[in-house]
Amino acid sequence: LQPVLDPDSDSETRIGGGWFGGLGYALAGLAEPTVPGPPRHLLLPRAPLGFHDWVGLCDADGAWWFESLETPERASELARRREQLAATLAAGPRPGPVRFGPATSRGAGEVAHASAIESCRERIRGGELFQANLCQHLDLRLDAGRPADLAATVADRLAPAYGAYLHGGWGSAVSASPELFLRRVGRWVRTEPVKGTAPRGGDGALAASEKDRAENVMIVDLMRNDLGRVCETGSITVGALAAPRPGAGVVHLVSDISGTLREHVGDADLLRASFPPGSVTGAPKVQAMRMIAELEGSARELYTGAIGYASPVAGLELSVAIRTFELRGERMQLGVGGGITAASDAQDELEECRVKARPLLALGGSRFPAPASAGRGLPTAHGLTMALGDGRRRPDPRRGVFETIRVTDGVPLRLEAHLERLAHGARLVPVAVPVDIRSRIKARARTLEDGRLRVEVNHDGVTVTDGPMPAVGPPVVLAPCLLPGGLGPAKWADRELVDALSRALGATPLFVDADGALLEAGWATVWIEEGGVLVTPPLDGRILPGVARAALLAGDPRCREGAVSLTRARAADAVWISTALRGLAPATLQR
Repeated sequence: LQPVLDPDSDSETRIGGGWFGGLGYALAGLAEPTVPGPPRHLLLPRAPLGFHDWVGLCDADGAWWFESLETPERASELARRREQLAATLAAGPRPGPVRFGPATSRGAGEVAHASAIESCRERIRGGELFQANLCQHLDLRLDAGRPADLAATVADRLAPAYGAYLHGGWGSAVSASPELFLRRVGRWVRTEPVKGTAPRGGDGALAASEKDRAENVMIVDLMRNDLGRVCETGSITVGALAAPRPGAGVVHLVSDISGTLREHVGDADLLRASFPPGSVTGAPKVQAMRMIAELEGSARELYTGAIGYASPVAGLELSVAIRTFELRGERMQLGVGGGITAASDAQDELEECRVKARPLLALGGSRFPAPASAGRGLPTAHGLTMALGDGRRRPDPRRGVFETIRVTDGVPLRLEAHLERLAHGARLVPVAVPVDIRSRIKARARTLEDGRLRVEVNHDGVTVTDGPMPAVGPPVVLAPCLLPGGLGPAKWADRELVDALSRALGATPLFVDADGALLEAGWATVWIEEGGVLVTPPLDGRILPGVARAALLAGDPRCREGAVSLTRARAADAVWISTALRGLAPATLQR
């Protein structure tokens, strides 16, 4: 984003046109050093942006205005657009009602969030950081109405300070954000971080809360530092500090910081200095983002990024993308979270998430999922080795994805299933899969009688290599370890985490989520046997959809899908693993 800085643009009501859209949280990697994050569940573009040289504006009296960045070449087209907008408004389409399906907590839900909060507090006490913003995701469906209807409902019933609706072939976002990330007019820039939330009517208690005020002041210092990178020395001032301000069904503590940009500083420089917003990361920002990548179990998409516009007339205005529904088809996700300090209490933080989500869920007749038995800090998986940390990080999707395919008599087995999974994984990288990959795999397979193919797709292209089948060894030993959110639904080419854990544990890692749910082994699907029945964990975005797994579920009446806890696995009659190369094989669980 690099619009012209126009010091004469003193009107905040004139926009004319410019870039409109959102900046996803993942773009943080362009501004700050980051590490790979948890699995993505709802694939949205990292920067859903478009340039528009006209806008329709509705003023406080309900009158509509047409503004444009007119040039001689565009004059006739803009006139047509103006008439089209007038006709649309005259037709007066009314928004329809919306209805949501039940909201469910993603993955390990509140148990995982409580676990992350306690881990964060331990790191704060250990001096790693001062504060971090931790989030969880809810899944739900838009059962009735369109995203546009939801946007109209949000505007009508919640009247958010920075409401937004984005829509395209990629999906939609409907935001009821209460928070200004950045506003720039000429060289003047302002930010208004929100930290501290309570139900409506709790103004006095919130204003008196030492924990919430401390949380707010820390982020004020962070935002002052961010703006200080690009503002004139001595120009940064703090106006209101931790002042109560009403929001949608809640009250917030809000501060405002402003400054004067140095000469020749553009919006790209401003964003590079301040993105992602400090209120949804923490302090210090880079360390907080690293911790977020380790402790959260689901990737942030547009949520906790920014939404708004950059105009050569009006300047820049971006909200923080919180209180935001993200949609793809009928699927929706809603992120909720809060700032964690040394004084945080897990149960209080969980309740704050519920307070923030309730007014949004009520728009479609849904409710926050029933509170889980998250205890007061100790998750079911307490005591397990942490998969991340000590130099270990999540797999880096940018290194690509791969498949290992069994070849028998020159024929690649279950090729279509492998190709389908490879294509899905490639979208997560993201990278394109060549159209001729099927023929290349078959051609290479014809050179083998029995063996295996490794097909890898990354930004450099595709490689297909072959090798012999691995020798059959003793039963694999599985060592449980905690990995919030798991590895996700792709077979990552980056195997450093699995290899490092195998060395550290002296066994194959068995990934477990914070609620004690079994996920998968480092390179295989896991099954438990109970009374002759084999049960494997469900596909919920946390694990790889195994090719052998699908074949066993479809063809073996003993096999079924269901939730499996570590406790249940330890009491099972036997433990098995399955792979596309060897099918079902026995395993032992390290005690």
